[in-house]
Amino acid sequence: MRVYSATNIGMKRKMNQDYVFASQDTVGNLPNLFAVADGMGGHNAGDYASSHAVRILVDEIREDTDYNPVKVIRHAIETANTEIIEQAQKDEKLRGMGTTMVVATIVGQYAYVANVGDSRLYVVDKQLRQITRDHSLVQEMVRMGEITAEEARNHPDKNIITRALGAEKTVDVDFFDMRLEPGSTILMCSDGLSNMVEDKKMEEIILNSDEDITWKGNTLIQEANNNGGKDNIAIILIEPFTNEVETC
Repeated sequence: MRVYSATNIGMKRKMNQDYVFASQDTVGNLPNLFAVADGMGGHNAGDYASSHAVRILVDEIREDTDYNPVKVIRHAIETANTEIIEQAQKDEKLRGMGTTMVVATIVGQYAYVANVGDSRLYVVDKQLRQITRDHSLVQEMVRMGEITAEEARNHPDKNIITRALGAEKTVDVDFFDMRLEPGSTILMCSDGLSNMVEDKKMEEIILNSDEDITWKGNTLIQEANNNGGKDNIAIILIEPFTNEVETC
């Protein structure tokens, strides 16, 4: 397995409210763990929400005795949600904070994925496919057929999300599982990447067989910033089966 992870402040923001966690080693009973969070809130609140939520997630997973990845991740996200709400109630400066979260673990040939909000997970094999579904006002409009996907890209309300950790006492988490093919790459990112780089361009960069994973990650961030870098950028790239392919 090869992994690249990074956050970047972008070209317009004064603070980085994105946070990533990437471990190829076991975390509790999970064989590996990857998470991207995009915080929101006033001064420091978004930064605190994303980093604190991920730390709670990781701590809870480390202590969970269950072996079912979906149950483990669900419980950890629910605990993080409760903690974010409680912290916001205690500290006036943290009022209204929240964060998106997309989480993944790879178990054998399968990836188990959870998401809340509009941070995304894609799988890239012959082409780029978005696995998660955005919890946003604009994506709901796309699903209802009210606007096209192209119109959604530049819609003035595209940053309004309909689910986040810290928004409600109970958090509704979407889960996905998929079988991974040899040569697949996983891309996890905040909307600072997906809003600034077209799908075809992301696909072209990731499928470039002449370059390594570090070049691909750095190039994706550079591309987002070259296109305006209007938001913080968080990215994790995972090549799950690199070692197995090399051994053969």
